[in-house]
Formats: sequence, C-alpha cells, structure tokens
Amino acid sequence: MYRNLTVRLEEGTIRKAKIVAAKRSTSVSRLVADEIDRLVREDEAYEQARIEALADLESGFDLGSSGNLPEREATYDR
Repeated sequence: MYRNLTVRLEEGTIRKAKIVAAKRSTSVSRLVADEIDRLVREDEAYEQARIEALADLESGFDLGSSGNLPEREATYDR
C-alpha cells in the first residue's frame, strides 16, 4: 500500500533534485522514494548483522584449544 508524504525542502534543493531526476529519467517523487527505501534496507541489514555479531560474541569461539586450557599457574609459572 502506498501513501503520500509531504516534504519541505529549500527551493535550490528542489531545483537540483529536478535536474538529478531528469538525468535519471525519473520523477523527484520516485527519486526520494527510492532513496528512502535504500536507507531503510541498509538500516535493516545493519541491524540484522549487529544481532548476528552479538550472538557470535555471546557463544564464543574456539581458537583451537578444544577447551583444554592449561591451568593459570602453569601458564604464568614464575
């Protein structure tokens, strides 16, 4: 479902947006809609990557020890 959205911009920005839209053979409305869609997709992808990275950190990584670590005293024998 599509709905309209009103945006206030400086006149100079609107003029430049019309030029950019014309170069891309589209409307200013489509140009703005596409950019907002892109921003939303990027934000959703970032949030998903953040959740996955935090889950990886929470579960931890085995760096090849298979859980068999030496005792602290043996490691730091003085």
